[in-house]
Amino acid sequence: MPDMTSFTTISTVAAVIGIAVGVSLPAVGMGWAISRAMDALSRQPEAEKAIMRTLFIGLAMIESLAIYVLVIVLIVLFANPLLTQLLK
Repeated sequence: MPDMTSFTTISTVAAVIGIAVGVSLPAVGMGWAISRAMDALSRQPEAEKAIMRTLFIGLAMIESLAIYVLVIVLIVLFANPLLTQLLK
């Protein structure tokens, strides 16, 4: 059983690190994209609709990366496929 305890501990630590990196990096990317969009709006206010549309599409793509990380972390925590190999 010590193998089971260490395996779950390592899986949990890996999940925590994964969610920390997987959420912080897209957050930095979102901040950078919003900053650049505001800069573009200040330079060309007449292109507001095109800039905002592109910004929202880009933010949705960046947010999807964070959601993919969340799904992978939840799989590692609750439905770990390696756990069946450990139990054999």
